[in-house]
Amino acid sequence: MDLSELENYFGERLITSESVREQHSHDESWHIPENIPDAVIFPETTEEISKIMTYASDNNIPVVPFGAGTALEGHVHAVNGGITINSINMNKIIEVNLEDMDCRVQAGVTREDLNTFLRDTGLFFPVDPGANASIGGMCSTGASGTNTVKYGTIREQVMDLEVVMSDGQIIKTGSRARKSSAGYDLTHLMLGSEGTLGFITEITLKLHGRPEAVSAGVCSFLDLAGAVDTVIEAIQICLPLSRIELLDELQMKAINEYKKTSHEEKPTLFIEIQGTPLGVREQIEKFEEIAKDHNLINFHWSDRQEEIDSLWSARHGALYAALNLAPGKKAITTDVCVPISSLTKCILDTKKDLESSSIIAPIVGHVGDGNFHLILLLDPENQDEVKEAKGINERLIKRALEMKGTCTGEHGIGLGKKEYLRIEKGVSSVNVMSQIKKALDPNGIMNPGKIF
Repeated sequence: MDLSELENYFGERLITSESVREQHSHDESWHIPENIPDAVIFPETTEEISKIMTYASDNNIPVVPFGAGTALEGHVHAVNGGITINSINMNKIIEVNLEDMDCRVQAGVTREDLNTFLRDTGLFFPVDPGANASIGGMCSTGASGTNTVKYGTIREQVMDLEVVMSDGQIIKTGSRARKSSAGYDLTHLMLGSEGTLGFITEITLKLHGRPEAVSAGVCSFLDLAGAVDTVIEAIQICLPLSRIELLDELQMKAINEYKKTSHEEKPTLFIEIQGTPLGVREQIEKFEEIAKDHNLINFHWSDRQEEIDSLWSARHGALYAALNLAPGKKAITTDVCVPISSLTKCILDTKKDLESSSIIAPIVGHVGDGNFHLILLLDPENQDEVKEAKGINERLIKRALEMKGTCTGEHGIGLGKKEYLRIEKGVSSVNVMSQIKKALDPNGIMNPGKIF
């Protein structure tokens, strides 16, 4: 592969050392890379990415976007080699418009970077998938996370994108207006497209006001059904929860061992409520009343920021805590999402399925919107474990689809869920997606091997 033109332009920012290429061949998923990129480039501007894409298009070279590398379905694997473009140097917060409560950032800015920058403005960016993901990567995978029940997913936050297409042309998909009926919705077409349609370089985001008061709590229950039914009832009476996370007894055990905490090792809810001081107190009392009707064991709330931060740090570390249960193993992290009324049955049926399995699999989830995860721990080289874990995953997805849910609430399709996309959407719908892909990327160079 002749990259001399790009080498002359990018100099030391184009790297071909095997160690860097190998580092960019995988993400946090269990998938074993079949290949590594031929080169990794670190651009700093949209125009530089346009130059790369033009060259790649002219020479039919595959291109893989790379953000923070925290994806969970093999999105950044260089299936056919080629060029991996790392956006880490595209880390500028271009503008913040306080009066309009929006901002524009480059794709490599992480959510923590942005919120640190906004700390003294009274505003914040709410999408919190746990990992300190890049904003560009979050857009590419359609990320959501713990705040979704109140603020929605990344799809609800993005107003405009700057995207470099496969032939190098640069497009804008929206505006700073809060609504528009102007033509096709290219913004939402690009969101969740996993780098298969274009390279997102700049994002205009909605921001939100920081709440006057915040309280968070830990609620442990006698059984899993009680915890999930509490969530459903709280949602159905429109209790203004900002976060509501479920962790089963095995996940709580993992957190205690990993974080050196002493939580009850029972099915547990981590809750957060935001608002005025009086309003928060009233909602806490209402939540406690609901929980008491569903086998509540312990109920502890705090408005101390250090305790709140500690609580969500434990939740964000759930994956690494689970991995600590079986050192050396990888995780298949499922992410089905079902209508809220079906959530209890879906989780309990899944728990029953796990009882006859030798696979260690904690349950954790953003249950306020019907989304939960199994963290299936396995050795990717052990075919028996892989087969068993895949069987559990397949039955879980079938269960969710029968309940009119989805095979992926937030992680995306990537390499791992391609077969389930056709089952969920149907062949005709996937064919339409494929036609869109072919129209926008006729040479098939944008992140090949993903989704289809």
